[in-house]
Amino acid sequence: MSDRSKNLWGIDLGGTKAEGIVIGPGGLKNILFRDRVPTGAENGYQHILNQIRKLVDMMEAKMGYRPEQLGICTPGTLDPKTGTMKGCNSECMNNQPMKDDLEKLLGLKIAIANDADCFALAEAQMGVVKDRFPNAKVVFGVIMGTGVGGGLVVNGGVIYGLQGIGGEWGHNFLDESGGPCYCGKSGCVEKVISGPDLERFYFEQSGTKRNLKEIYERYKAGNDEVALKTMKRLFHFFGLALSVIINILDPDVIVIGGGVGNIDELYTEGVESVRKYTFNNGVLDTPIVKPVLGDSAGVFGAAFLER
Repeated sequence: MSDRSKNLWGIDLGGTKAEGIVIGPGGLKNILFRDRVPTGAENGYQHILNQIRKLVDMMEAKMGYRPEQLGICTPGTLDPKTGTMKGCNSECMNNQPMKDDLEKLLGLKIAIANDADCFALAEAQMGVVKDRFPNAKVVFGVIMGTGVGGGLVVNGGVIYGLQGIGGEWGHNFLDESGGPCYCGKSGCVEKVISGPDLERFYFEQSGTKRNLKEIYERYKAGNDEVALKTMKRLFHFFGLALSVIINILDPDVIVIGGGVGNIDELYTEGVESVRKYTFNNGVLDTPIVKPVLGDSAGVFGAAFLER
């Protein structure tokens, strides 16, 4: 068997760039290709497909062969029933049969998952879970940033679900104070504990606009009552929202990604809030940890799709 059969190919498709990677045996220590091209989403769906083809051609030129399969991390979800994309912030991709179109264009098998799925898979296969919890079978990955998403990995594979919405805890109802969400509902997790909505809460309470970094710094300095209130709100609702995941899935590990996940107190006060609301006689054994792969998680996770 040729060594090339052990290489993993993946692409992280973002709104502004598409990044390709080929990972050889040995993982992080054996990156055989890594480069990017502009996505050009403003030029439409067909242009995106052509840019992916351009990137795959670059990968093939470097590697000297074309793989049988390619994983792609997308800013949306493939609907298993319709075979079309949904929930993409690059709106020209929505309702498009991207998987089928790419398989025809590239002549190889395509696996597609969203950024939260790929984040969870990368941390399970190459990141903090592999390093610290190698026997973990159920991993829940959280992204808390401009939005809130989640991905579920069981026995090394992504759980997409019947409708392709497995892990989408960001659109569970949390609290009516979050207000209307773009998804059509109100009070979603995303509308309460995402970065922009924490900033919105601070502005509504203080009349002053500050970004989350400033709010957090003022909270740590102890000289801003509204910053304190904003962070306490985060810790409380973080616990309430995540306890639902634990009560239903009872994962072996939860990994917290995204900009909001850099707030250190999430792993102390936030975890204490999770313990308070989890159904386990006041005990919380679930490790809730920071990731180690950073912005690379998407492309790494893509490479491990459907393996």
